[in-house]
Amino acid sequence: MDMRKIKLLLNRLLASDRERGIALVLATMLLFVIHDSLSRYLTRYYPVTELLWVRYLIHVGFTLVVFGPRMRLNLVKAHHPRLQITRALLLLASSYLFMEGLRFLPLGDATAINFVAPLLMTVFSAPLLGEKVETRNWIAVALGFGGMLVIIRPGGAMLQAAALLPFFSACFACFYQILTRKFKGSENPVTTHFITGLTGAAITGLICWQSSWTSPTPPHAFLIICLGLSVSLGHYLLIEAFQRIGPAVAAPFTYTQLVWAMLFGLALFGEIPDTGTLTGSLVIVVSGIYLARCKGEK
Repeated sequence: MDMRKIKLLLNRLLASDRERGIALVLATMLLFVIHDSLSRYLTRYYPVTELLWVRYLIHVGFTLVVFGPRMRLNLVKAHHPRLQITRALLLLASSYLFMEGLRFLPLGDATAINFVAPLLMTVFSAPLLGEKVETRNWIAVALGFGGMLVIIRPGGAMLQAAALLPFFSACFACFYQILTRKFKGSENPVTTHFITGLTGAAITGLICWQSSWTSPTPPHAFLIICLGLSVSLGHYLLIEAFQRIGPAVAAPFTYTQLVWAMLFGLALFGEIPDTGTLTGSLVIVVSGIYLARCKGEK
C-alpha cells in the first residue's frame, strides 16, 4: 500500500486542506465502523484479548511500514514516557470494554452510548485542564446524558448491566483524550500513535501467553487481519486529518460513525434501531456538536 499515491489522489480530488481534512474524517469513521462490525461478529468465537493482540500487532506493523523509514528511532522518542504508557493503557481498557459490550448490545446502541465521551470531557476539563465550563455547556452535557438514558431505558437488568460496558469504555476514552490534549505541541502524534500500539501489543500478548489460545479458521483469520488493518488505517487517516483541520471542525463529522453503525447493524445483524435509540442518539449528537462549536468559538 503506497500512502503517497493515496495522498496525491486525495489532493487532486479535493481542493482545500479543509475539504481534505473533512474527507479524511469521514473515511476514518467508516473504517472504525468496519472494525466494530468485525468485532461484533468475531467476539462470538474468540476472546477479546486475542482480537486486540492481533489488532495491536497490525497497528505496530502498519506504523513501522508507513513511518519507520522516515522517523526511525524518533518513533519511540517521547518527552513524557510515563504519560504515554498511561494513555495507551486507557485506550486499551476502553477498547476492551467496548468490544465486550458488542457481545450483548446492538452495534448502534453501543456506539451511541460510547459517544458520551465528548460530554464527559467537558465535565472533567475544568478540574483536569483548568478550562472554564459555561452554564450553556453544562445544559448540553445534561441533555446528552439524558439521551443516553433514553437509549439504555433503565429497568431491564440485563440491558442495564450490558450498557455499562460501552459507558465505562467512554469514561476511559475521555481520560485518554484529555491526556492526548496535554501532549499537544510537546509530542509527535506519530510517536504517540506508535507507543500506544506497542504498549497494547505487549499487554495483550502477555495475557494471551498466559491463557489458552483459540486458533482461528482461515476465513476468520482473514477477517481478524481486516479488523486490525481497518483500525490502523483509520488512526493513520485521523492523524492526517488533524494536520489539516482542528477538532472543532472535525467533531460534527465524527458523528457519521453513529449513522454507519446503525446501517451496518441493520444490514449485517438485522438490528433495527427503535424510537428510543434514534431519539437518544439524536440528542447525544446535537449536544456533542453544540459543545464542539462552543469550543471552536474560543
